[in-house]
Amino acid sequence: MKTRSKLATFLLFLLSSTGMIIAGCSNEPEFLQEKDKAQKPRPEFTHKNDAISNSRQNAITEAVRIASPAIVGITVTEVRQVGYNPFGGLFNDPFFSQFYRRNELVQGAGSGFLISSDGYIVTNDHVAGNAKKIEITLTNGKKYDAKIIGNDPVSDVALLKIEGEDFPFLSIGNSEDVIIGEWTIAFGNPFGLFDNNAKPTVTVGVVSNSGVSFKGADNRVYKDMIQTDAAISSGNSGGPLLNAFGEVIGVNTVIYSTATDNRGSGSIGIGFAVPINRVKKILEKLKQDGKIDRDFTPGFLIQQIDERVARYFQLEKKQGVVVIEVRRGTPAEKAGIEPGDIILEIDGTKIENSEDIELAIFDGVVGQTLNLLIDRSGETIKKKLYLERVK
Repeated sequence: MKTRSKLATFLLFLLSSTGMIIAGCSNEPEFLQEKDKAQKPRPEFTHKNDAISNSRQNAITEAVRIASPAIVGITVTEVRQVGYNPFGGLFNDPFFSQFYRRNELVQGAGSGFLISSDGYIVTNDHVAGNAKKIEITLTNGKKYDAKIIGNDPVSDVALLKIEGEDFPFLSIGNSEDVIIGEWTIAFGNPFGLFDNNAKPTVTVGVVSNSGVSFKGADNRVYKDMIQTDAAISSGNSGGPLLNAFGEVIGVNTVIYSTATDNRGSGSIGIGFAVPINRVKKILEKLKQDGKIDRDFTPGFLIQQIDERVARYFQLEKKQGVVVIEVRRGTPAEKAGIEPGDIILEIDGTKIENSEDIELAIFDGVVGQTLNLLIDRSGETIKKKLYLERVK
């Protein structure tokens, strides 16, 4: 036994001197053991990261703390036309629902946020614009009936109001000042989860892009949108997108999603918020007039320039759209626009395709003048298109 004990002691000494004791050996592959030579942040940034790691309280948690009380859950009841089968179970075929429609009360959920102590709330038009009844839930569990002060389907912005005073509200930031890569914090009510405990869901990401414009359903115009990878899902619409200072920089509105079921769409990291500077301009008009007057028609039809059109007009480039018809007595005729004119720019924005011109014109308001740059038979000319109300 003594011999075995001495042998064991000798082996232990030998292994420890060669660094081969199992508990002390590296679990990393050999090619990863040069980590001391790897790229490292500068010391001043390392210290800052240490400060964050050493404390669970940071800029983001502070922004969440101050902003959460001003987030609201929105439950709406609206009338929608839905298809139905008048024969019941006799012919259980969805074919019939294409022809038989009836009005039904439908409930939906969305998000919003308070912008004043007297109860003004911002949300999306597609959340509450057509609602017959709107119920607001605050984070203290209290519920209020809300009324629509105004809504604008084109920009997808709605302004609501609840009665009361001394409500918590958010600080409004400057969306012109956003930095690609800076932190973003999205608040909302995905899938109606706000009803579980009267608390908003918080997700964090970065500003992925800015100045993104595209046309949505029902002729909605989404201009200069802020893109973020903070998770935004069905029910988040109308909630605020904040920076790390707790300031609102946008209103969560649109997501691209491949994950959809009967409860809605989930996030795949591509979400868009209406920039708050655009929202502020809309809110001023909604509070004053209740709507934005967009009841106009420009009075011309266009065709996007493709290979065939470019060849017909002997064009070197496929930029712009060509006017194919001008209607009598319309703003287009009064502006001197003619069939065959190629629209190159509107208010300094280049027109590359038909969607560009839809974004520029559909976002107009009655009384606005649009400055058009036109190519007419090789000559560049300028025209002013005054948007008149339809009579």
